[in-house]
Amino acid sequence: MPAVRHPFLNVFELERLLYTGKTACNHADEVWPGLYLGDQDIANNHRELRRLGITHVLNASHSRWRGTHEAYEGLGIRYLGVEAHDSPAFDMSIHFQTAADFIHRALSLPGGKILVHCAVGVSRSATLVLAYLMLYHHLTLVEAIKKVKDHRGIIPNRGFLRQLLALDRRLRQGLEA
Repeated sequence: MPAVRHPFLNVFELERLLYTGKTACNHADEVWPGLYLGDQDIANNHRELRRLGITHVLNASHSRWRGTHEAYEGLGIRYLGVEAHDSPAFDMSIHFQTAADFIHRALSLPGGKILVHCAVGVSRSATLVLAYLMLYHHLTLVEAIKKVKDHRGIIPNRGFLRQLLALDRRLRQGLEA
């Protein structure tokens, strides 16, 4: 069996990585060109969304109380809501591909900019951004974490980290085949 170039990490090693480097957050931080990771406050601030040139919003904490597409009518902003609970038991992986596709479509448009947010902008939304970077830019999970952490402190919950590890393994095993 060939040697694996990048050994798979476990959740505790990932948490150690997440607790190093940048831990501060603004209401929104550009973590990849045109891709902003943020919180509910920025999602509700239409003036700031216009200033940033946001064309798409992905809400990872969608509910009837926390953001709907009606909030962006008249602003020219396309919206996708994902009802996700910030619980280690919640299966966020069922949203990885849909969210990554929405982010990719937004960034593929000329001048496209997207805000991916949840309540605080460090767990649910960060998980979807990491999955996007892995699926569309072929980054390993560690590379994706480091890229995002260069711009924003994030801390996906342990359940989400396990799901991202599973995605990382699946994608990397596919590359080795």
